[in-house]
Amino acid sequence: MSKTTTKTPDVSKHFSSSILLWMRTDQPRQTGMDYWKGPHSGIIANTPGQLEYRQIHLAEANPGRWLATPGVETAVPVDRKIDGIAEVTFESPLSPLAGRKQTALAYEDEINVFRRTLLYAGPPNSSRWYDVAPGEGVGSRAVVYLRRRSDVGTIDFHRFVKKSLVPALVATGILKELRTQVFLPWSEKLWDTPNVAHDNPGDQHLHASVILGFADDVARDAFFTGTQVGDLTDLMVPYISAIHAYDVAATLTYVKNGEVLPHYES
Repeated sequence: MSKTTTKTPDVSKHFSSSILLWMRTDQPRQTGMDYWKGPHSGIIANTPGQLEYRQIHLAEANPGRWLATPGVETAVPVDRKIDGIAEVTFESPLSPLAGRKQTALAYEDEINVFRRTLLYAGPPNSSRWYDVAPGEGVGSRAVVYLRRRSDVGTIDFHRFVKKSLVPALVATGILKELRTQVFLPWSEKLWDTPNVAHDNPGDQHLHASVILGFADDVARDAFFTGTQVGDLTDLMVPYISAIHAYDVAATLTYVKNGEVLPHYES
């Protein structure tokens, strides 16, 4: 990577969870995406204790945008290809307790739209939003999920994301948004909803996510096809066994700064 000194951006630390979602296959995918955007969103948005609630709608064609790399899984397996992500950031670590009633309603409604749901969460303050481009708009996004190597410990992996990967991403100079989450070990008990699959074999577990925002799709494509991805890959290979990079079709915000919006922002 470039040796140019890059100013460390301001960062805000949060307590967040991400629910990975797969649409039912007995109806058109878009039918499920529309139901999630509509009726289901109202249940989640009205849950007390949220600082922010965003739906991240992933593009239907998403074979994996990251550079093919020997020894690293960059192609997204067909049956594990995610359709969307419910990104919930809480006002405090105790906030999920206040939302138990609405969460129960969400449990009951999942069967109407999803076939599989998996919740990933990290410790308080492990969700980090970096202010890489103050005041600049985001016209395009990508989400990158990381799986750590089996011979890399959790502490070393978390340190790598914070101390090495984030500065390298900031140094690209292209990002308009940068958010990272590192996850606690996955447990089905955190989100054991009825009538919906939660199958998640150990070799498929994910350990971190990175949301990348760009000025537009052209800038996003330039990032994934340029030389910077190769440099980033060299940095990650000692720590990562899988890099699944998804194009985002839409990001819809329903709760912002603790307030439920009258209509989602995109």
